[in-house]
Amino acid sequence: MLASAPDCLSSFRSIYTNTLLLVPKVSCFNSMSRIRTRRPCKASLITNSDSFEVGSLIGSYGFMNITSYSGSSLDTTTEYPSGDLGRLRAQDVGEGNVKIRLYEGRVSQGPLRGTRVFFKVYPGQRTGGTEADMMAANELNAHAFLQSSSEGICQNLLVLVGGFETRTGEQWLAFRDDGKYSAADYAKITSEKVSKTRALGEKSWNRFEQEQTIKERRYFVTQLLQGAMRGLVYMHDHDRLHQSLGPASVVLNTILDRDALYLVPRLRDLAFSVDVRYSELEKGPGSLSEGLWRRASAAGAFTFMEKRAFGIADDIYEAGLLFAYLTFVPFCEVGVIDSLSLQRLLESTFQLDLGAAREYCLEDDRLLDAVKFLDLGNSAGWELLQAMLNPDFRKRPIAEAVLNHRFMTAAVL
Repeated sequence: MLASAPDCLSSFRSIYTNTLLLVPKVSCFNSMSRIRTRRPCKASLITNSDSFEVGSLIGSYGFMNITSYSGSSLDTTTEYPSGDLGRLRAQDVGEGNVKIRLYEGRVSQGPLRGTRVFFKVYPGQRTGGTEADMMAANELNAHAFLQSSSEGICQNLLVLVGGFETRTGEQWLAFRDDGKYSAADYAKITSEKVSKTRALGEKSWNRFEQEQTIKERRYFVTQLLQGAMRGLVYMHDHDRLHQSLGPASVVLNTILDRDALYLVPRLRDLAFSVDVRYSELEKGPGSLSEGLWRRASAAGAFTFMEKRAFGIADDIYEAGLLFAYLTFVPFCEVGVIDSLSLQRLLESTFQLDLGAAREYCLEDDRLLDAVKFLDLGNSAGWELLQAMLNPDFRKRPIAEAVLNHRFMTAAVL
């Protein structure tokens, strides 16, 4: 159980009890905090359960470690030798024990009264074990840390409003409701639109409307990627890794291509976030970051500086996979390609050789719109994607360099 300090947060009260519970692990907490840091706490979080109203269940999801696979949904006639670059081969596919529930809600008291929130509910130790507690505490700590910056809250990160813990040990984190959809939802819905349009046949197409639709989609995806990278830049500038970046971890306030000017993507799911300040690296790996540092050692990163650089590059690699996903899936029909098949294609079949991958994709008419998108600006998209997915972590660009790349700035559109 985590204990709160009255000089930083008000009491975290259970729905059923008035005991002090769940807190971020920052320096202004009392001696009951598990971890102390030197950063002053400036985040203002609502920690009284009476200040919230819980609404209906939105849904639930679990965490799955996808670390190996066999076969591919896309046939290829070109054979490439098997290598060690495909990270998915290292382990097995496994589903985590932690199941997350999501609820609608709102703030019912105080200055934020009426603010819509959604609750992310981590199970107690009875059902989720200690891992659930660690993930909840880590996510809470990461948000409190990032929101305590003197620069103010980054608009491209989801805002933690507060939370509480129940008597059964469930951790309820309340986030401001800044969108119902994720980048994964956008890609799925947009892909379905592509299928419906093509099912009508070419005779029913209005060529001008189709060209306009493609232009709007390209701009929307570019804006989405810009927002996600701004969030990642902010995190890295504040010595935090995301470590769970993917289509489902980017929240959108709109999924309409024509509303791209109003799009504000926000990063969420910081349960596996890692603090890479040197003072923290000296303490040794935590349970949630052991896999990261094992990969770092395997890649030849041994000093604290090298490990920090590897962690940042690892986030960039995941951002590269997100980049590939968003430049392919929304431009293809349903079932043509998905995140796993695309990752297999790039990592295993073509061993992260994006030039070879492009040649293959050119031969599949179903992938042409995605190829054309990445071809803009003399193949600016392929250039950036190759840099982000460079097999050598030392050669990957930092997040700010990615954000400033000509493809990402929409200069090629």
